[in-house]
Amino acid sequence: MRSAFLLAASGALLLASANVSAAEDAAKPSNNHAPEIAVQDWTFAPPFGNYDNAQLQRGFKVYQTVCANCHSMRLLSYRNLGEPGGPQFSPKAVEILASQIQVSDGPNEKGAMFQRPGRPSDRFRSPFANEQAARAANGGALPPDLSVIAKARPGGPDYIYALLTGYVPPPEGFKVAQGMHYNAAFPGHQVAMPPPLSDGLVPYTDGTKPNVDNYARDVAAFLMWAAEPKLEERHQVGARIMIFLIVFLVIMYLAKRVVWAGVHRDEKRSSA
Repeated sequence: MRSAFLLAASGALLLASANVSAAEDAAKPSNNHAPEIAVQDWTFAPPFGNYDNAQLQRGFKVYQTVCANCHSMRLLSYRNLGEPGGPQFSPKAVEILASQIQVSDGPNEKGAMFQRPGRPSDRFRSPFANEQAARAANGGALPPDLSVIAKARPGGPDYIYALLTGYVPPPEGFKVAQGMHYNAAFPGHQVAMPPPLSDGLVPYTDGTKPNVDNYARDVAAFLMWAAEPKLEERHQVGARIMIFLIVFLVIMYLAKRVVWAGVHRDEKRSSA
């Protein structure tokens, strides 16, 4: 009985410490090369956070209008935009969004390839046909795929937000190489990508101010969802496990009290 009690207590403590550790990791910048990265307040922060659907929809609009001109998201399909836990566009909206692209398909009955409107099952359209075309259009630099960028970069959404808002004049004495742009959050502070955002660039229809700060925050949240679409489900499972372990711990503690109370009474009788 005592070993079972200790096992339950250890499990609860380990899970609790894991959640605390996750929260602490999310609450501090992890990119040692970019100390300017500040911690942001996200609705999806651990241990029980969830995505803001309206924010994800705005973030997709920023990606579609700005980021998709250079960056691909090859791991996402348009139907993902309507799934629970994400932007949750309506089925009709997903169909319309997918139909705005042209997809190469075939061969047809004549053996020829053809172009057709996109379907919800199609992957996000890549802006370039191949890596060589992408480099040629960007002065030799290869724009990274953004499907899991929020998990691939230290700092995650904090880093993305800091990068998009980090285009500031360089400090005195800092020499920026030709074709590069100073960015306070980018490692080395020189990035080939010019400032992609400006106030009023993407129209918002829900009353949110269309400025760089909101654009950066919304697209960072969208990219976080793209990288971890099951985050809400994971948080819910973690909460259920915590509740189960706490209840089990209480039951085991009460059972231990009952069992050992009888043992103590028998010992007192024996000694008397």
